[in-house]
Amino acid sequence: MTARLRDLLLRHPRLAALLGGGIAACGFTPVGLWPLSLIGMALLVWLTIHANGPKRAFATGWFFGLGHYTVGNFWIATAFTFQAAMPAWLGWLAVPLLALYLAVYPGLATLGAFLLTRHRLSIAWTGVALAGCWIVGEWLKSWVFTGYAWGPLALAFLGDSARPGIAMVLPWTGTYALSGLVVLAATGLLAFGLARRWLPLGILALVLVAGMYAPGPAQREGTLAYTLVQPDLRQQELDDPTKYEEQFARIAQLSVPSRPGSTRLVLWPESGVPDYLEDGYPQRYYDQMTAGGDPRFARWRIGKVIGEGSLLLTGAVDLEIEEVDGVDRAVGARNSVTALTPQGAIVGSYAKAHLVPYGEYLALRWLLEPLGATRLVAGTIDFLPGPGPQTLELGEWGRAGVQICYEIIFSGQVVDGDDRPDYIFNPSNDGWFGSWGPPQHLAQARLRAIEEGLPVLRSTTTGISAVIDARGVVRQHIGRHEAKRIDGIIPPAVAPTLFARAGNILPLGWALLLIAASLVAMRRRSS
Repeated sequence: MTARLRDLLLRHPRLAALLGGGIAACGFTPVGLWPLSLIGMALLVWLTIHANGPKRAFATGWFFGLGHYTVGNFWIATAFTFQAAMPAWLGWLAVPLLALYLAVYPGLATLGAFLLTRHRLSIAWTGVALAGCWIVGEWLKSWVFTGYAWGPLALAFLGDSARPGIAMVLPWTGTYALSGLVVLAATGLLAFGLARRWLPLGILALVLVAGMYAPGPAQREGTLAYTLVQPDLRQQELDDPTKYEEQFARIAQLSVPSRPGSTRLVLWPESGVPDYLEDGYPQRYYDQMTAGGDPRFARWRIGKVIGEGSLLLTGAVDLEIEEVDGVDRAVGARNSVTALTPQGAIVGSYAKAHLVPYGEYLALRWLLEPLGATRLVAGTIDFLPGPGPQTLELGEWGRAGVQICYEIIFSGQVVDGDDRPDYIFNPSNDGWFGSWGPPQHLAQARLRAIEEGLPVLRSTTTGISAVIDARGVVRQHIGRHEAKRIDGIIPPAVAPTLFARAGNILPLGWALLLIAASLVAMRRRSS
């Protein structure tokens, strides 16, 4: 580093941190220039070392987070273009406003690293402390205030669709500890580079490149056939009642069995059915349906579409009905997956547990609604959360874990550990995620597959739909805005991984080890 560059960075540390955060986000798909994440993190480590007090240390991480989460989450602005209740430009304001909060966690990480080291240690040990604190910060971000786990730093170490990259270590680390490994790798490059130790710098660089581009592991084949459907239901017409019958015809045409009578699992996306499938609602709700106002007919015609030998898993909406002022009314809804037989019988269901704040429910409704705020998903009643991860026992169609859309991003929260499934079904509606959201969503589903050692099958309305094996390799996929289907055999699960058994205790254990190591190093330096 030249003296002139050093002086410039120290003169404008907040601007440097802001730019570093934005650069680090460009290591994620769809840009996918993973070395940029290492460069951004190396800059953060260097700025943390040169912070002259706790306030500046926190500010360094906070400005880094502001840049990082503004760039990484700018797809959220697109969601505002698919509703009419609020101006679309508000989305471009919502992104940095969200980043103002999310940046607190990198700020806490840099503050923690500063307090642990107090300038007494080398770049390497400061990076070790920051890696441990970063792990804790990402874990906190995943559950505080219901959590927002989108865009973990670990995405930088996920390879392309044909190979897992360095993310192959996820069974032994978990996502948040892999994020810590990104910090450690950036620290090593920084330390060797500043010391001009070219041989170890080159060796570390070669190890990282080899890890990112090593071929994906060979996989066995499974036995259960599937048909995965992507109907290309565009967001602007998804909630238009005049389009419902056309949408059903499209998804039905893509679902006809190629071998009538053979056993197969049919997978439809979130928002795949415009009709209410459950019985027992007031008739006025069924009168809005396309299937003649009769849920039994709605189920029957779906059963005829999938044919004998098939079982359907489809996204649907269920209502919560209560008596209000003497009238039965819908007081809430559940974003659900329904399992349906060819005879039209419901044999299982799952209700989404981790709902999208301001998407599926309006937090602080009493305050925000009078100000003109509304949620982004159509409708006037809030969605209600389900009980959490569960496994649907489907007989010859296997044991299905279900995670609807956004739920798949939460590391350690996607599988019932006491009732392990054979695969995870992840139906989604990514049509309001813009061009950056869908590939990032797919990437995070791949992280879950590797962590848990389970295949993940994603059926989306507009793409990207994919079949991911238990090593994180994308076996087949359908690109954005294509109406297609995928037929194949569900990849098998592998034995429960260490992460599948321990959950987020594992990455927190790695964090504790890193923090303890930095404390020991500081004590030895002080003595």
